[in-house]
Amino acid sequence: MILINIGDELLIGQVVNTNAAFIGQQMALAGFSITDVLTIGDNEEDIRQAVNTALAKTDIVLMTGGLGPTKDDITKKVICIIFQRSLIMDKPTLEHVTQLFAARGMELTETNRQQALVPDGCTVLSNPLGTAPGLWVENDGKVLIALPGVPFEMERLLKDEVLPRLKSRDERHHAIEYRVLQCTGITESGLSDMLVDYERELPAELKLAYLPKPGIIRLRLTGQSDNREELLQVLDEQFQKLKTLTKEYAFTDEDIDLEEVVGRLLVRANKTLATAESCTGGYVAHLITKVPGSSRYFQGSIVSYSNDIKRDLLNVREDNLKRRGAVSEQVVSDMALNAMGLFDVDYTIATSGIAGPGGGTEQKPVGTVWIAIATPVRLITKEFHFGNRTGRQQIVERAAHAALNMLRIAIEQDLNI
Repeated sequence: MILINIGDELLIGQVVNTNAAFIGQQMALAGFSITDVLTIGDNEEDIRQAVNTALAKTDIVLMTGGLGPTKDDITKKVICIIFQRSLIMDKPTLEHVTQLFAARGMELTETNRQQALVPDGCTVLSNPLGTAPGLWVENDGKVLIALPGVPFEMERLLKDEVLPRLKSRDERHHAIEYRVLQCTGITESGLSDMLVDYERELPAELKLAYLPKPGIIRLRLTGQSDNREELLQVLDEQFQKLKTLTKEYAFTDEDIDLEEVVGRLLVRANKTLATAESCTGGYVAHLITKVPGSSRYFQGSIVSYSNDIKRDLLNVREDNLKRRGAVSEQVVSDMALNAMGLFDVDYTIATSGIAGPGGGTEQKPVGTVWIAIATPVRLITKEFHFGNRTGRQQIVERAAHAALNMLRIAIEQDLNI
């Protein structure tokens, strides 16, 4: 499969190409391989050449961008040229666009009506979030898929329309299955070293991939075979071995985020949570509240970035701030314990550290973070050193994931899991 992202704004850096990253991740998780990723501008000849070249190399080409109503959106025109087709009005799409504009109290213009024009003979992929439908064009065993460039529209269409169709199409040839195991508290290289023998002994039809992000490593075990039943048996056996080898670091065998794992545990324990954050600036609370239904267990947060707020709102002892400094075990302990009383919750997370790029000292370099977890029966503290080469945002993300993982372990211990 080859991915083509269209848009002048991508080439000049005006917009970050998050679509490529999302599509690559989703395709990898689904067991599909992307061999090339191209980024091109809104130029008819460039698009035509890119598509023709891609179709000559692969059976599936996925495009994003150029499906909008403006003059620089020329993807549909190019598709018609390549496959010698004409644009026709798709009535369901026109009805959708008409209803969408009516609901917004806006006039439907002729330009907007043209959003419902599609190449004849194509399969229209309904876009419930926008006016531009996706397109699925098949010709001589080749497939060209065109999706809107708007990220949230593209993501919905990819998950709801494209991936199911690709899987159905692929099942006619051979089975592709995968399992995901997520780990934290270990580096990618450390995990790779641990699994050297395991990877060497994997059956030929299985492949292990490492998909890292700050503080988290997704392990994806993918198998391909003409015999689905045999593949599933081998895959499940090897996945169980992988879980056993990594049990010290694995936090879920589902493709869900760490914050959702923690949320499930809090619901199971019928407990509540609050956060008191300094260096993470509310990022822990942000992750927690990303999970639908988090209001069942999350009460709130205090972002105590300054020492004054630590002292005045969280009642951090002045002596600890002066003698130990804000980035210390004593200060995060005060933050966690006092937040528990302020919010009247069962668990709290407290963070304080130096995210950089400045502010570090020889004793406390950039990347130093103290985290405290207060539970109904104990206080857990730990110092982390995330280094100063990864950048400020990665330090914040690593600290947040480390804090959530500490909480996960604490709740599991309380539940005797």
